[in-house]
Amino acid sequence: MGREQDFSEFVVREFAPRLMQLGVQPSEVLYTMYGEGPQMLAMGVVESAEKAHEILQSSGWKKLHTSLMNYVTNYRHKVVPDNGRDFQM
Repeated sequence: MGREQDFSEFVVREFAPRLMQLGVQPSEVLYTMYGEGPQMLAMGVVESAEKAHEILQSSGWKKLHTSLMNYVTNYRHKVVPDNGRDFQM
């Protein structure tokens, strides 16, 4: 608790730029103010499922993921196909 400012700076200065270098185009970040569910949900677009798999297996992602774990708890990620409609969890 209390590290929101540090986390926000990490996302802007390191996480988003490195995601883009890996081939992920950030598209949305949603914050939950009240209620159940993730406090933050970040979404990005990748050219293909194969590229997403390649990114998640890369040393660049592993290093970025390690840095991310300094700021978050209960982290999960999911790769879903773009069906042209709104994203559903």
